[in-house]
Amino acid sequence: MPQPPKLPTYEDVRDAAVRIAPHAHRTPVLSSRLINEQVGADVVFKCESFQRMGAFKFRGAFNALSRFTAEQRRAGVVAYSSGNHAQAVALSARLLDIPATIVMPYDAPASKVAATKGYGGQVVSYDRYTEDSEEITRTLAADRGLTLIPPYDHADVIAGQGTVAKELFEEVGDLDALFVPLGGGGLLSGTALAARALSPDCRLHGVEPEAGNDGQQSLSQGAIVRIDTPKTIADGAQTQHLGTRTFEIIRREVTAIHTATDDELVEAMRMFASLMKLVVEPTGCLGFAAVRKLSAQLRGQRVGVIISGGNIDPARFASLLG
Repeated sequence: MPQPPKLPTYEDVRDAAVRIAPHAHRTPVLSSRLINEQVGADVVFKCESFQRMGAFKFRGAFNALSRFTAEQRRAGVVAYSSGNHAQAVALSARLLDIPATIVMPYDAPASKVAATKGYGGQVVSYDRYTEDSEEITRTLAADRGLTLIPPYDHADVIAGQGTVAKELFEEVGDLDALFVPLGGGGLLSGTALAARALSPDCRLHGVEPEAGNDGQQSLSQGAIVRIDTPKTIADGAQTQHLGTRTFEIIRREVTAIHTATDDELVEAMRMFASLMKLVVEPTGCLGFAAVRKLSAQLRGQRVGVIISGGNIDPARFASLLG
């Protein structure tokens, strides 16, 4: 009988915070009086759109790569991603002088592909609807002796992502509820580790695209549910399933998982742009979209929202809001 994977703890999050501190930005926490009035709650936004390479993913990637042995650094890293993890691994690898190979879908946003290549990553393309990125990446790792760093189901990645919430709670104190975008679960599970240590009564909510609600189904059924690649503008959450580690933490710690439609994400993008002058990618709007829908239940509460990233092509941004 195989042993279940070892899960990271809050101590791992604290260690990751020390490890990444010289390299990662401590991103701002912002609020909007008009949004507070509309929602009827005190809402604070942790803006990972201002993180290096434009998303929270830098934290987990750098934490994982910084723990490589000398032999692993010489051989190189391989990862698969639609964009933000790709950029994060490529940038972290450049900072640590590690060769990086990144498996990305053909239809990944052009700006994310360009940034990944700009950071020095060698990009291998595939069709996300007909080919298996994980299988391609595992084959590359075996053939070339590379170390595979997955986008979410990895203890060091989860611990690194948990530093987002650690910073948020250190700055604002206890929250009644915290809303977190959900794809594969790295950010949500890392957030859970920090939330239980720093604000134990905080209700934790994951939010995923309506077209890809595998996390919601998994939480309901008590087992990981796998789906086809969802068709949604939230490209950072086009995952097919949660990870073994992320699911175990989410099942234990998360209050509920909600969904948002593409139209709701576009409206959230518009509000961020008009009321807070923020450029947020669709995936980064998941948490706020859910807060808007649940405003009647949140009145009078202190609510946190993690904006996971801001990487979107300007033309795509304009067309969605146009």
